[in-house]
Amino acid sequence: MTTASGGPTILGVDVFWVATLLAAVAAGAMLVALYAVTTVRNPMSKRVKALNDRREQLKAGITASTSKRRAKLVQKNETTDRIRALLNSLKVLQDDQVKAAQIKLMQAGIRNKDYAVAVIFGRMVAPIVLGGLIIYLVYGTDMVATWSPLKAYGLVAGTLILSYKAPDIYLKNKITKRSDAIRKGLPDALDLLVICAEAGLTVDAAFARVARELGRAYPELGEEFSLTAIELGFLTDRRQAFENLAMRIDLDAVKGVVTTMIQTEKYGTPLASALRVLSAEFRNERMMRAEEKAARLPAIMTVPLILFILPTLFVVILGPAACSISDQLIHR
Repeated sequence: MTTASGGPTILGVDVFWVATLLAAVAAGAMLVALYAVTTVRNPMSKRVKALNDRREQLKAGITASTSKRRAKLVQKNETTDRIRALLNSLKVLQDDQVKAAQIKLMQAGIRNKDYAVAVIFGRMVAPIVLGGLIIYLVYGTDMVATWSPLKAYGLVAGTLILSYKAPDIYLKNKITKRSDAIRKGLPDALDLLVICAEAGLTVDAAFARVARELGRAYPELGEEFSLTAIELGFLTDRRQAFENLAMRIDLDAVKGVVTTMIQTEKYGTPLASALRVLSAEFRNERMMRAEEKAARLPAIMTVPLILFILPTLFVVILGPAACSISDQLIHR
């Protein structure tokens, strides 16, 4: 079929117009890709600079370098102080809840501990706001008048539960993504630590060098190693720096590395040999995880194969034959 301008059409759509549109989309995607490649930046530079600034502040025994910055920090914390005062007046702010929220924030990569109060405040306010809105829409308006009472109650109860769990779900999602990113780079980091230890570097210098080398490929792991190197430089108890590393990362593998580092510091055992064994174990674990995903691939591909690939294949194979048979029967 052709249009009035003489161009071919498919389902009433001009083929030349569709081809022009697709070419424009492809050209735009190419420009975006070129911009992303040419403007790539080192993800570790800003983080390392902030950590180094914080180290200098801790060494100097101050929390801000200038009065202007100190005033800015005080202004930022006014909202948090008001929320904390409100929660204390309501008797709902407990120290163990604040500490647990702070640990989750650190594991999610959020360094500001004041956000722990905001998380607890969100658990209390979100059900009131969202739950009250849904209760008004369900029982105060005719929006869901055709629903059964059980279905309306399920909507209200589900909204209340989800709004209460929303901050924890958000933090859990960030922790999982960050832990997976750190797990991928941990074997390479241990290999570099072995090389640095055999080269005669100290532990804090080895952590700093590994963070600098792997910061571009694994920015999350580089950030944690940089912070550990900084803490090893100014903390009086070096064991506390390793324990902080295990607390900031929600991974059993990191806890094993921390235990090895603490035992090495305490008993003077060879660091390179212990780290080499751990690196081999983590590498084998990563290979086993990849093999497990590959073994699940045939079962996962079954549904797309049946729904999308096989019907298209049948149309391509049987379509010309069906058209030929239909033309012969019509001509007869």
